[in-house]
Amino acid sequence: MTDPIADYLTRIRNAYRAGKKVVEIPSSKMKLAITEILCDKGYILSYKVVEGKPYNTIKIALKYHPQTKVPAIKGIDRVSRPGLRKYVPVDELPRVLNGLGIAVISTSKGVITDKEAKTLNVGGEVICYVY
Repeated sequence: MTDPIADYLTRIRNAYRAGKKVVEIPSSKMKLAITEILCDKGYILSYKVVEGKPYNTIKIALKYHPQTKVPAIKGIDRVSRPGLRKYVPVDELPRVLNGLGIAVISTSKGVITDKEAKTLNVGGEVICYVY
């Protein structure tokens, strides 16, 4: 596996399509930061880090609409990848679905959303779009 972030996003996407309630993903600092953002913005219910022998894992409880069972995340797309990094200055930060979605950005201030990066006046690497 050459791109662990793409694997993380694909596991979440596949779990939603399969109708799973919980998905387990190998842990890293970047994946944990992205998971915290998804939880804060209401795209997932909750998460917890499970200590394991070879490596720690993140257990993510996925969020669905109570009556219609529609997933909270309609799309989750990788933007910057190992073969083609996508860096943007603060004045070119992307708007996902005209502000309805979020862009996860890795900046010098940490992993934050596009709106937080705008208020902190920092640019960085665009990790993914979530809507």
